[in-house]
Amino acid sequence: DFIIKFLKMIQVRLKVPVRRIRTDNGTEFVNHTLRDYYEEVGISHETSVARSPQQNGVIERRNRTLIEAARTMLIYAQAPLFLWEEAVATACFTQNHSIIRLRHGKTPYELLHSKLPDLSFFHVFGTLCYLTNDSKNLGKLQPKADIGIFIGYAPTKKAFRIYNRRTR
Repeated sequence: DFIIKFLKMIQVRLKVPVRRIRTDNGTEFVNHTLRDYYEEVGISHETSVARSPQQNGVIERRNRTLIEAARTMLIYAQAPLFLWEEAVATACFTQNHSIIRLRHGKTPYELLHSKLPDLSFFHVFGTLCYLTNDSKNLGKLQPKADIGIFIGYAPTKKAFRIYNRRTR
């Protein structure tokens, strides 16, 4: 389960035990697997009242900030709306690497990895780029590259995500 892996990673990286979790009543947070895990490790799970987003104000504001950033990125890039999920993921990645939390004087990336993020890796969402055409039937006069747009960063390795207009 992703949430259990995430909680374990947070405890190892921050060297602080997770004592309490506050979520909404989504089924991804309220289920037998997580309830058993919380009891096993001594985590208190608090849920907000249904249909009252004001009880999760910090998270709701963070989500709104990400959606506003993603909307701006999509409009600026004149990208198709079906790339909204990529835009949100890229906005989150960018903010985690660049926005400094005043309480700690560090970015979220610094807090988790104990080192400064590499900002030279950043690129503008929607930037035109060219990727090698991997077609097997490439003739002598066929283009050797496809036109793509930069849509984000790979989650588990240092690589980019590119939307290939030819292959979609």
